[in-house]
Amino acid sequence: MELISRTAESCLLQVAGHYPVITITGPRQSGKTTLCRKVFADKKYVSLENPDTRQYARENPRGFLAGLPDGAVLDEIRHAPDLLSYIQTIVDDDKRNGLFILTGSQQFEVTNGINQSLAGRAALLKLLPFSIEELNASLAGVSIDRLLLTGFYRRIWKDDLPPAQTLAAYLETYVERDIRQLINIKDLVLFQRFVTLSAGRVGQMLNCNNLAADAGVSHQTARNWLTLLEASYIVFRLPPYDANISKRLVKSPKLYFNDVGLAAHLSVCPATRFHVLLAGLAK
Repeated sequence: MELISRTAESCLLQVAGHYPVITITGPRQSGKTTLCRKVFADKKYVSLENPDTRQYARENPRGFLAGLPDGAVLDEIRHAPDLLSYIQTIVDDDKRNGLFILTGSQQFEVTNGINQSLAGRAALLKLLPFSIEELNASLAGVSIDRLLLTGFYRRIWKDDLPPAQTLAAYLETYVERDIRQLINIKDLVLFQRFVTLSAGRVGQMLNCNNLAADAGVSHQTARNWLTLLEASYIVFRLPPYDANISKRLVKSPKLYFNDVGLAAHLSVCPATRFHVLLAGLAK
């Protein structure tokens, strides 16, 4: 498949002309790296997922940034959060806009660091999986049913991957690499049930008490896990709209997944989820 243009490209270029730092957050495999390398092809690209690069950035942040006099695209900045304070000093002295482009897959962890060190200096953009508008040219002959089961993650469309296996692997990786870095989940089976029950409530009014009871966890645990799922861009809560502002604040939000394919996979493939991860942890 040819490289698909993202609607965020024009917005990204625009804000790069006004801010010295641009931060792009979003779920894994939404295309953050591809977008940055396309829009800022002239900038050096550095992945902090690389262990050697990450270690150097952590141990010698001054030396690491000295090797980037014209800025860079720094992928997964959450791996070296101390760099943000040094970047603040650089952009305050340099005065150039669009100097550093940062990406991150965990919303709260990244935005908290930005708010502490780069407040007023960084623009924050969110990149979600493909939209129907972006995939329009690739959807000829694709039924609604297939679209719902496939979802919109970039690699599934780019590499024509089988959705069921790819989404199962995505969930395993997500639990292993992201959720377990944010919080110590002792019972992964309970968490699996919670995520599955959440998928079954897509489009419904969110009742945390009922969700917690069905999952067999406390109300506070359910709230914490929902926050965790939001932080990693798996789910989001849609606030109610009402002409009366007071009613907006009182009424319950609705629960949605950022990718419909992931919600569908959780709903129709209960026997296959997390089995590889759980088997590995049991050894």
